[in-house]
Amino acid sequence: MHPINRLFCLLLLVWLTAFTTVTVAQQSRPNIIYIMADDLGYGDLGCYGQQKVKTPNLDRMARQGTRFTRFYAGSTVCAPSRCALMTGKHMGHAYVRGNGEIPLRDTDTTLAQRLQANGYKTGMFGKWGLGLNTNSGAPQRKGWDEFTGYLHHRHAHNYHTDSLWQVRNGQLSVLRLSPTQYTHDVIMDRAFEFLQNRQADKQPFFLYLPITLVHAEMATTDEDVRPILTADGRSPFPETPFVKRPGTSYSSQKNPKATFAAMLSRLDKDVGKLLDLLKQYGMDENTYVFFTSDNGPHREGGADPEFFDSNGPLRGIKRDLYEGGIRVPMIAWGGARQARQGEQCCLG
Repeated sequence: MHPINRLFCLLLLVWLTAFTTVTVAQQSRPNIIYIMADDLGYGDLGCYGQQKVKTPNLDRMARQGTRFTRFYAGSTVCAPSRCALMTGKHMGHAYVRGNGEIPLRDTDTTLAQRLQANGYKTGMFGKWGLGLNTNSGAPQRKGWDEFTGYLHHRHAHNYHTDSLWQVRNGQLSVLRLSPTQYTHDVIMDRAFEFLQNRQADKQPFFLYLPITLVHAEMATTDEDVRPILTADGRSPFPETPFVKRPGTSYSSQKNPKATFAAMLSRLDKDVGKLLDLLKQYGMDENTYVFFTSDNGPHREGGADPEFFDSNGPLRGIKRDLYEGGIRVPMIAWGGARQARQGEQCCLG
């Protein structure tokens, strides 16, 4: 395992906030946005070598900020990687070491709790994966003022479901949905709403976006996939349809490659919208934005990491302890001042 860079980022966040002296005015504390894609590989972004799908907004973020080339996830799969981020503990010390729906304990302190105790408004939108509604890892018990998304890993395999979970006013409750809704739309709408509401209260905030793209199932919207398809509605890629197997959660998909490309493009588009909103709301001067992934690329639900060269020059994918399973993209964007300087630093 290589936890050093994950811990470096965690310590950087804490340094920016928790150790701010009481003599510093609250409004001078930086806002923090941490975006963590799901199963996005080292080679999936244009700024890391991706050739088949364009990611202009993330590439721009990398040009204006800092692009890390030796940043490592906390683990090769979802839950322990998220545990490492939230607690700062590598797999030698962390309590959650696998995807068995093991909750954080009462004794486990999260980054959100630290920031909350230091005057930050905290919001999480996406997949939690570190506790359910009935146990010690429930999000409202671990430092989150607001939350919309999935608690259970397997629930997050479905982009069309009849419900998500939400935390509002300190209470965790079910958010009823129509199965026709694309859950990523719901999650991002709530995240943008959280950001908009921060204009009025002037309280520093920590916005954590553990979004489910580009994890299986391979599912998207007509609007997102339309630009990927040819004029006659066909996939531009050589497709092998994915057929749902009995007892599994991933839906059948006629064009899994085109759908993956659409999901990746949508992820990039939403990062661009978020950066634009920061500027619109006058928050870009005092906000740090981080973008990464929880582990290497997957081969599930029809996804094809070989075709997209999702691990770039690295060996292995998700669940592998080779570099491709744990080395992930990391882009740090230091606000409008850094963007104007056009800084770029590749730490290799």
